[in-house]
Amino acid sequence: MREINKLGLMAAILALGGVAACSEPAARNISDDTAAQPAGPLTASFDSFTYTGNDPVYDGLEPGENQFLNPVLAGFYPDPSVTQVGGDYYLVNSTFAYFPGLPVFHSTDLVNWTQIGNVIDRPGMLDFDGLGLSRGVFAPTIEHHDGTFYVANTCVDCGGNFIVTSQDPAGPWSDPIWTPEVGGIDPSLFFDDDGTVYMMNNDAPVGEPRYDGHRAIWIRAVDPETLQPIEEQTVLLDGGVRPEENPIWIEGPHIYKVDGWYYLSSAEGGTAINHSQVIIRSRNIKGPWEVYDGNPILTQRDLDPDRENPITSVGHADMVTDNDGKWWATFLGVRPYEGDYYNTGRETFLLPVEWRDGWPVILDRGEPVGYILDRPALPDAGTPEIPMNGNFTITEDFDGDSLDPYWMMVRVPKEEWWSLEDGSLVIEARDQRLGDMTQPSFVTRRQQHLYGSAETVVKFAPREAGDEAGLAAFQNDDYYYAIGITLDEDGNRIVRLSKRVGEGAPKGGVTIASAPLAAKGRLRLKAVAEGGEGYTFHYAIGGGDWQQLGDRLDAKPLSTRMATGFVGATFGMYAQRAPEQAAAASEE
Repeated sequence: MREINKLGLMAAILALGGVAACSEPAARNISDDTAAQPAGPLTASFDSFTYTGNDPVYDGLEPGENQFLNPVLAGFYPDPSVTQVGGDYYLVNSTFAYFPGLPVFHSTDLVNWTQIGNVIDRPGMLDFDGLGLSRGVFAPTIEHHDGTFYVANTCVDCGGNFIVTSQDPAGPWSDPIWTPEVGGIDPSLFFDDDGTVYMMNNDAPVGEPRYDGHRAIWIRAVDPETLQPIEEQTVLLDGGVRPEENPIWIEGPHIYKVDGWYYLSSAEGGTAINHSQVIIRSRNIKGPWEVYDGNPILTQRDLDPDRENPITSVGHADMVTDNDGKWWATFLGVRPYEGDYYNTGRETFLLPVEWRDGWPVILDRGEPVGYILDRPALPDAGTPEIPMNGNFTITEDFDGDSLDPYWMMVRVPKEEWWSLEDGSLVIEARDQRLGDMTQPSFVTRRQQHLYGSAETVVKFAPREAGDEAGLAAFQNDDYYYAIGITLDEDGNRIVRLSKRVGEGAPKGGVTIASAPLAAKGRLRLKAVAEGGEGYTFHYAIGGGDWQQLGDRLDAKPLSTRMATGFVGATFGMYAQRAPEQAAAASEE
């Protein structure tokens, strides 16, 4: 059993468990468990969880020894920021109202990434109560200076801008250092040669905005110790690089100093199909600034939307160098199955940067982002134990002492509702249910492929109609599909397929299909994503054959486009109590 980094994830509480292996799930005897659940908390036991991704775009696309595949982080890993410390690279992403928040990755080659922790890894750091899933922690930035790592971030609707620090990027990270004088979003830090520390951010422009989406990039010096502003803020870029065109949502600022020039790189155009990256430069960090005539230096908005296997909405880039001094850019993009519909969220991509006449260019206009490219001139980090791109299968057997840090929960848990017992993940069914805008008993992982599946083995003995445990394909509180064990109104054990599609849809979901089950015992459940064709849900009794429950369900309700917001779909295990039973228990 390999050692998994301990994250302090609620410290004594988040002692989930599991060991990952890139293999098919081990065979288990799942038909001999007939013991009724004893009195006490109502729990569900999950013996294993297998995720498989099989995107057709990768069929026959085998990278050579000196090549790599895009995206480098598949699935919901948006807003990448990267920093370089000698021969090591560290990268962070947004997670919004998921917990733990802000994953931290390590690599030595910019291609193979291993998650080593999470920045927001314990209660008390931030509070996501009552927030929509696409609020919370937006685009983080990571920097390293004099032995200390800094992550600057925004907690939207939950405190504003803050900075956390650590000597070890795996954590633990400090409690948030709030910067109440810095408004807006997307803070980042720049450490200048003379020791001055600057903070940049996106905020409203001077005076009244001229149009919806009119924003500006601001800068101010901050105290190196307290990280609080020590001077008035100054506008670096108002609106965008071509203000006469009313550019929208200038954001995500990063400053680099090269050959005496300060370069300000920012995202522009919003995070949908008009997303782009732009660049300006100055000999003085406060300006005046020169705008690159060839802007944007990265976009896909000019390409044919009907092209095969499109990568769209690229931007929010950050840059580093390799051993040959060549520059590379990490950035977000999406892989839609139709138009602007995608369920895998915004992903992390990698491209080389070419310097032309003193300007960095990530990609020429009209050129598509490639799925297979030549690798950076860096030592090969080897295939990570937890695969992050290409097609793969990974199984969690829950027989370790901690869960890999990619597992997530919806909002911050405030009580211990899970445990590890005899090689199973045990989840307590509680009155906080999927879709309630609370903190349900739900452990989930990202859907990283357009074509993929999730499979689990569950034992659950519901006591009342409405008690339920199973497997969910989840976009947010208002958009999800679920298949689980429950009781019908006559007290008979059934497997139920349900959906919640839309803010006004009934809580608990609408039943689509159901089938009778044996009175007791374990059940296998599976959810299958088939790109734009939709999702199917299946069950198997004991070691029997898979049976599809209900018809294929529309893929689009689990897309970011239809559900709105910034997150991608996830697959996870849940347990919940009937509302009436939960209410009675609370009265007692």
